[in-house]
Amino acid sequence: MKQAGVGFTLHEYAHDPNAASYGDEAAEKLDVEVARLFKTLVVSIDGTLAVACVPVMAQLDLKRLGKRARLADKGQAQAATGYVSGGTSPLGQRRRLATHVDASALDHTTILVNGGRRGLQVELDPHELVRLTDARVHEIASRP
Repeated sequence: MKQAGVGFTLHEYAHDPNAASYGDEAAEKLDVEVARLFKTLVVSIDGTLAVACVPVMAQLDLKRLGKRARLADKGQAQAATGYVSGGTSPLGQRRRLATHVDASALDHTTILVNGGRRGLQVELDPHELVRLTDARVHEIASRP
């Protein structure tokens, strides 16, 4: 990201493996608004892997990605991205996957996404995330 001229801040915290929700844990330990925390999910759309970034407090609406969209299995996701479950980042993947970002990301000056391991978040401008990943921005989350 430095090479691309993107400003970012790394936030580390001691991850509790027994935490009920990674998102709630990160929000509490980093003292950030939960709406600014985005999770990265690996999905299969018509057999092709992609990633989807949605707020941690929302659910991914798979139907908005395609008729045959489903969550990828953990082994597939890890092999494609190089990241373990709960530590998947939309950045720096082993094999660059198509990226979908929920439109709500653009409501914030900065958002936080996983930095590649549990307990590490990257804070950056959502427009920069879209640029770096060549993401499609659209409504893909269903809110509680």
